[in-house]
Amino acid sequence: MTEILLGTHTIKSHGVKVVKAHIHNWLILVILVVIDGLLNYVEPFHRFVGQEMMTDLKFPFHENTVPVLVVPVIAVLVPFIIFGVYYYLRKDIYDFHHAILGILYSVLLSGVITDSIKDAVGRPRPNFFFRCFPDGKAVFDQVSGDVVCHGDAKIVKEGYKSFPSGHTSWSFAGLCFLSLYLSGKLRAFNRRGNVSKLCIVIFPVLAAVLVGISRVDDYWHHWTDVFAGALIGTSMAAFCYLQFFPCPHYEDGWAPHAYFKMIAERQSGESPESTIRSPNKNESNDIETQPM
Repeated sequence: MTEILLGTHTIKSHGVKVVKAHIHNWLILVILVVIDGLLNYVEPFHRFVGQEMMTDLKFPFHENTVPVLVVPVIAVLVPFIIFGVYYYLRKDIYDFHHAILGILYSVLLSGVITDSIKDAVGRPRPNFFFRCFPDGKAVFDQVSGDVVCHGDAKIVKEGYKSFPSGHTSWSFAGLCFLSLYLSGKLRAFNRRGNVSKLCIVIFPVLAAVLVGISRVDDYWHHWTDVFAGALIGTSMAAFCYLQFFPCPHYEDGWAPHAYFKMIAERQSGESPESTIRSPNKNESNDIETQPM
């Protein structure tokens, strides 16, 4: 059984120390934000689009079912709220800090990878025709046979960013991370046959899937774009989660690696190097036993 020190490692008592111990991670996170922002200003590769290719690119052009600004709300803000509720109940700064840092890395790494591929590939969206020719009158270069767009420059630019789907990669990066987090907290894989817990664990993944489906239904992406975005997001979620937390099916999969390191240092009587303060008599009363 594992010991739990409830209420002894809070934002107030250890928050600054934990952040300082991971300051390099936060600095790199800021760099990722800047890189992802710059990638949106890069002109994507303009792939050749001939007249005969337009057959598959004449789907209607309309607004998103899931607006761009809604994606970070679903993929980041909602998980933040859940992390906050768990911190309120448990008062564990390690879990709270690592969950936030992990999901931000998951989403931003997915964003940088996705936007880099978008700019490099330059695949036309299914609604490219009406982006390029809003009046429906197609014009092609007489020499090369490539399109000569006369639509709004920004709309045409976005028309070359089909592969992979950014909505999908962000959604899977954030919501799959949340699903792994909930799996650990609920002990969904403790081999006791509590299948009902899977309903909660699967719900975030289902939400991500529905976001991906909406991209195909809106004719903003081909199904292969969505599949690639889901693969990128899921991979980043798994990689980033396992940097901070054990696998959910492990016996100690309910808490971050740093928590168990702290417990081991307390039990061995060692002084933590940076983020842990020495235990005192008052804290000894807070030790409880984690049910198996």
